[in-house]
Amino acid sequence: MEPVLSDLIDRIHHSGHKLVLEYAGAGSQALFWLHSVAGSSRTILEATDRYSAASLAGLLGAPPASAVAPETAHAMAEAAYRRAMRLSDGAAGCLGLACTAAITTDRERRGANRCWIAARERGGVTTAGLELRKGERTREGEEEVVSRLLLGVLAAACGLEAPALPLLPGEQVTTGHTPARDPIADLLDGNLSLVVVRADGRAGVEPVAGAILSGSFNPLHAGHEYLALAAERTLGTPVTFELAVVNADKPPLGYAEVDRRLAQFRGRFPVALSRAPLFVEKAALYPGCVFVVGYDTAARLVDPRYYGGAAERDAALAQIAAQGCRFLVAGRLAGGVFRTLRDIAVPPAFAGLFLELPESAFRIDLSSTELRARRA
Repeated sequence: MEPVLSDLIDRIHHSGHKLVLEYAGAGSQALFWLHSVAGSSRTILEATDRYSAASLAGLLGAPPASAVAPETAHAMAEAAYRRAMRLSDGAAGCLGLACTAAITTDRERRGANRCWIAARERGGVTTAGLELRKGERTREGEEEVVSRLLLGVLAAACGLEAPALPLLPGEQVTTGHTPARDPIADLLDGNLSLVVVRADGRAGVEPVAGAILSGSFNPLHAGHEYLALAAERTLGTPVTFELAVVNADKPPLGYAEVDRRLAQFRGRFPVALSRAPLFVEKAALYPGCVFVVGYDTAARLVDPRYYGGAAERDAALAQIAAQGCRFLVAGRLAGGVFRTLRDIAVPPAFAGLFLELPESAFRIDLSSTELRARRA
């Protein structure tokens, strides 16, 4: 390896960036170079060769329309970025780096020899594409050019300048940049108060209507799902699961833990992520919504001890009512007795704030705490 390349990689290792690399078809030389310079453990979190079509489809969730295309490189980089954020628990400077390429092989191929490379960082996705002059290089020569371009894209993401590529006449690198945010990271940083993650994993800022079922979902279990279904049937409105990343009496959740809990919902249910641990705060985020709660939560909602006094409790409940929110209360087995809303001393002034979910509509004597204890 020439000194100029070794020096570039050394500066990459000292840049403070951490990356996950996904590559298919070419790019292994870049990984070898990165590991050849001391300090790669500071940079590389994980690298995977997606050489088979099934492996690439597994990364993306479905086979891509074209294996070597800017959209495919973009999607690979997005997946690599999410993995990097999870492995580093949302550390600053995380990168998702991807390369998909078709280079000289032992059979005749009609299409062009080409590559697309993408780097996903907090601010967006940068892509670089190159079509190689067919038959002008050996496979090893093409691998080297692709790997040098891959290092160049990585260097740019680290704020560094890479040496010029050894291109042939007529060859030209096509570059692009798509601005993008990481809503979950922005939520954890306190820059957003609400993010909705759809069942397909896409996250964004959008309003939530209907009913809200809040919980820690550690783990998500059948009781949560049946309760959501029972509430939906009772209210005639959709129910959205909600996970608060900030808790009133527990440490805030990190990126890796949020991602782990979200994985339970992917492909099944949307989830609202919020920074609102208290219902008075949730009411401001979800005006007009019905909160689906269990007996224990409802009992705490009307207990003055959790507010500092009856006056403070009444003020909080009044704020919730002013947002047009209500509570649908599911019963729970406690001390061998099935307790319902009727067993809770709701202040008369707020009786209309609470609705009962009939025992005939829902009853599962199961909790996340019990499930974790059984697993342990």
